[in-house]
Amino acid sequence: MQISDNNFPAMLGIIGGLGPMSTVYFYELLTSMTLAETDQDHIDIVISSRASTPDRTAFILGESDKNPLDYMIEDAHRLIRYGADILAIPCNTAHYFYDQLAESVDVPLLNIIYETVAFLKKEGVERAGILATSGTIQSHTYQLMCDRFGIEYKIPSDKNQQRLSNIIYGSVKRGKPTDPIAFAEIANELKNAGCDRIILGCTELSLIKRQVHLDDFFADSLDILARSAIRACGKKIRS
Repeated sequence: MQISDNNFPAMLGIIGGLGPMSTVYFYELLTSMTLAETDQDHIDIVISSRASTPDRTAFILGESDKNPLDYMIEDAHRLIRYGADILAIPCNTAHYFYDQLAESVDVPLLNIIYETVAFLKKEGVERAGILATSGTIQSHTYQLMCDRFGIEYKIPSDKNQQRLSNIIYGSVKRGKPTDPIAFAEIANELKNAGCDRIILGCTELSLIKRQVHLDDFFADSLDILARSAIRACGKKIRS
């Protein structure tokens, strides 16, 4: 993909800070996964890491009246003014606002939910487990996308969803170690329900995958988004 008026390579704009460490890891994935022999072979990237963006889950669940969308739209426009040709959001919960955000910009906006479920469909998955924030679960973004692709899905019990929320907000977002046993127990509930794969549908969970070295039974949405962004920017993925 080229910018028609100046022939520069496509520039990726990242609406980040949702949370900050996930944005850092997304940038790391983009860099490590791009087939490159020189600096110039990498993607041109501009990042806005607005950590002050109101919590997405709190707004979706009605626990806060601070709407994150206004912040995300402003960031998107700033990135475009800087020169971004394609946008990505390394946050699953933020995709509750995807349609409104996409309508507010005139450049492509990658969709982590679509890319992840499309990947599972290509892999032949028939039943997927969904691990995500309570905001993502309550907004049904993954459930609706699974319906669209004809994939059955399972979500954690209320008890395990609360345990998962405690892991996301009480451990990962605070930079504290994650209890791998607690996480495994949550995941095993979905495995025992007959899931072919489990979606890590929260970018904080992507950090857990790196921390405890989860295997490919777990479909990492952040990894999948990185691959999609590399391709969208006209680059090749390192094998």
